[in-house]
Formats: sequence, C-alpha cells, structure tokens
Amino acid sequence: MTASRDAVWKALTDPGVVASLTPLVHDITASGDIWHWQMARLPVLGTSVTPAFTEQMTFTDGYRIEYTHAPSAGASERTGADGWYELGDTEDGGTHLAISLTVKVELPAPRAAGPAVRAAMSGVMATMGAGFSRNLLKHLDAD
Repeated sequence: MTASRDAVWKALTDPGVVASLTPLVHDITASGDIWHWQMARLPVLGTSVTPAFTEQMTFTDGYRIEYTHAPSAGASERTGADGWYELGDTEDGGTHLAISLTVKVELPAPRAAGPAVRAAMSGVMATMGAGFSRNLLKHLDAD
C-alpha cells in the first residue's frame, strides 16, 4: 500500500481505529496490552453467537503486532483469536502488511454440523477481511 509504515502502525495500534475499520466489530476496549473485543451478533446455522473475547497484544515497535487469546482468570470465553500483523517497507516507499489470523469459536452444534459451520465462518471471515482491507486503505488515503 502507498501509506507509510508509521501511518499503518498508528492505525493498527489504536483499538478505536481498529474497531471502526473492522466489519462486525462493535467495540474494542484496551487496558494496556489487553484488548477486549465485542462483536456483532453472527447468525450461524439457525443459531447465533455474539462473540466477546480478550486478547494479549504484544507490540514490536513499528514492525510486528502479535495477539493471543487471553481470557481473564475464571472467565469463560467461547471465542478467541491468535495471530499477527507484520509491517515492512516496499521499494516505492509504501508499506507491505501481512496478516495471519486463527479464530476459535465454540458453538452449541453437533459435531456433524462441523463442515457447514466451517463454511459459514469462512464466509464471515472473508467478509470481515475484505472490509477491513478496504476500510484501512480508505482510512489511510492509500492504494
């Protein structure tokens, strides 16, 4: 993308900005390196879930953000994510952003529904990813 690494870093380390850019995310509240995500209700095979989960964020200044599902002691969170963002420079002065994301969702569904649930969640994740990418580029006024 044509945005500077500093501009991308600033956006990705601001929980309010990340929430506003990510489809289906209502809010992200942060207490230091602990971010709590509140999602919209997601319909999945005749039921719905409203994910809320806590992430431990690890920041390597200007270069990498790692996040790991980290519910507080005694909390029961049926959803969570693990992954990273990695920023690098491009030859034309822009920024290369790589993202890895693994999502865990426990649903009250029979094991036989697994393939259908995975297909539904793949669709949700694709929508969220495309929307986040589009919104980030718009936020940064970048290509």
